[in-house]
Amino acid sequence: MDAKDRQIIRALQRDGRLTNQDLAERVNLSPSPCLRRVRLLEEAQVITGYSADVDPRACGLTITAFIRITLARHDRDAVKGFETKVRDIPDILDCYLLTGEADYLLRVLVADLNAYEEFVRNRLHAIPGVASITTSLVYGTVKQSRLYPLD
Repeated sequence: MDAKDRQIIRALQRDGRLTNQDLAERVNLSPSPCLRRVRLLEEAQVITGYSADVDPRACGLTITAFIRITLARHDRDAVKGFETKVRDIPDILDCYLLTGEADYLLRVLVADLNAYEEFVRNRLHAIPGVASITTSLVYGTVKQSRLYPLD
């Protein structure tokens, strides 16, 4: 990936709806080589898809929770079982495997505190092998970015 590819990626991260013509102008290429580069980035799975950024509050999802999970056991079956269950729960947007005290960090969106309680009681407690659950609720956002530092 060269500097021109990085320019293309930065431009598409800022506005994934750019036409090829507009993208080519922004990165100072003619349309044909620009399109060829975009296709190569897609084929190499550097660009993995396109999506719309949506305000969760506008969709009624007012609570963001970061949940730290510690497993009771760490054998292959316990880890695989937990990770399989997590992938099937739509309220969990992100799940990260961690070093340190907790094993996983989940980012969860729910409508309100009642929905959060329902989520913990009926979704997380239903996953076998969870030893502890620690939650931090978000009450403000200082910075949120989906733009990767490609410089």
